[in-house]
Amino acid sequence: MFSFESSIKSPKHIVVDFTASWCGPCRFISPFLAELAKKYVNVVFLKVDVDELKTVAEDFAVEAMPTFVFVKEGTLLGKVVGAKKEELQQTIDKHVSAANA
Repeated sequence: MFSFESSIKSPKHIVVDFTASWCGPCRFISPFLAELAKKYVNVVFLKVDVDELKTVAEDFAVEAMPTFVFVKEGTLLGKVVGAKKEELQQTIDKHVSAANA
């Protein structure tokens, strides 16, 4: 059985995409996120529907969608709010390259 809590404690980098079915910007960035998932094979990408998992969204203080949260071993590394492709990719690059340094 899948457990969100155990997933975010993974030693791998995790990108959590907080989204909603009614969110236009979320639909806009979704194909870009799929490209990133193919590019960064050692990063785990999770999608959380804020309407279905309200407590998880509250735990991460999500107030707008999309919000992308970066986690490793249960530690919050960063957050990007909004459908900002460049900032999203730069943040992933920063955390992945720091881990490989």
